[in-house]
Formats: sequence, structure tokens, C-alpha cells
Amino acid sequence: MRVAALYDVHGNVDALDAVLAELEGIGVDAIVLGGDHVGGPWPAETLERLRSLRGDIRWIRGNGERELVPGEEGLAPASIVDFVRGTLSDADVRELAGAPLTVTLDVDGLGPVLFCHATPRDDTEIRTAISPDARWLEVLEGVGEPVVVCGHTHVQFDRTVGSTRIVNAGSVGMPYEDEPGAYWLLLGREVELRRTPYDVEQTLAAIEASDYPDEWPQATAEEATTYFESCVDA
Repeated sequence: MRVAALYDVHGNVDALDAVLAELEGIGVDAIVLGGDHVGGPWPAETLERLRSLRGDIRWIRGNGERELVPGEEGLAPASIVDFVRGTLSDADVRELAGAPLTVTLDVDGLGPVLFCHATPRDDTEIRTAISPDARWLEVLEGVGEPVVVCGHTHVQFDRTVGSTRIVNAGSVGMPYEDEPGAYWLLLGREVELRRTPYDVEQTLAAIEASDYPDEWPQATAEEATTYFESCVDA
């Protein structure tokens, strides 16, 4: 089985379309949608695209889905939560928030792979490429899969802690990376950290002209990692 992991689309339908077009030429057996799908400028359009996918599609929830539920507000700014709620139905919100926290799939050459949004036990915990091993081992307690795929921090990395290989898929729609593009993960006999080019400047201009109520964040991988490490589990 070959698996594409698409994480943190954040309502950026342009970036998603670019990745989906590339996937058509690659062919995979399953797609894992790793949470924080719709929290961005085009929530309804993004959800429509994701629902239109055919084949073995596995959804997991991120904090962005859970926080759309009244009473679950947290990390996402209230203005963005209100904006996204205004474009989706109550049934949409219930469906998104009802996805599981984790999914495990058998991947050729890798064996069982656990997919989660942030950590296997929580959808908001922050762990990065430079987090101490002890902090990773804390959140990996009880995990038997040899490979864990995560997202949440929007920075790709591939590292091993103890006996567990941890791969961050990066962000399709809101990456904090050194080159523009849509970032995602292809898993098979090799682990491929992928970047799909698209017209980012055009998308940024469209976001600026839209009703999206916030600035679109941008940062390098180093800047984002340093920031996230400064607020671990805050």
C-alpha cells in the first residue's frame, strides 16, 4: 500500500488542487487527511474538494475541526472560527469534529503507520524537529507502531526517537518552509517529503481580496520551529 498524507490544508483550495493534480499522475492506494482541513479562506470549497475524493480516504481530526464545535474553542482565533462556521452547516461541523484522533494503516516497506494530527494522544500538543527525545517519548508512551506521522506545526521533518520514526507531513495550505509551495507526504517503500509548486503569490492576492478576517501567516521553517519550541504545551 502507498499512502499520501495531506495535512493542514487550512482552507487553501488552490494549494489542495495543485496537490490533487499531482497525485493523479502518481497513483496511491489511500489518502490520509490529517486534520485542520478547512480553517482558512475557502472552507466550503475545500470541504467539497475533499468530499469528492474517491477510493480509500481516511479522515482524522485536528484541533481546527474540534474547535468549530461550540464550547470547544481554543487555539484558533475567534474571528476565524466564526468565519468558518459561517460557511459550513451544523452537520458539516459535526462530521468534521467526529473524525477519529488517529488512524493506523499498513504501508509497504514501513509496516503499521500511525497517523495523528499533533501527537497520538492529543490534537494540540506541540512537538518539533528539535524537541528533546524525552518530550517525544512522553507522548509516544503506549504507541506500538514503528512509524508515526503527524502535522500541526506546518514544518516537515523526519527523525527517529528511540525505536519510533516520526515524520511530519508539513502543511498543504499554510506551510512554514523556506520555499513556497504545498507540502505533503508520500509513504511507500520510501518516505518522500513532497513539495508541489503552485502560484502562491496569486493565491495570497486572492486571500487579501477575500472576506477572510485575518492575515495569512508566513514563516521559515527555522522561525516557526523556534517559535513553537518557545510555547510548548503552553
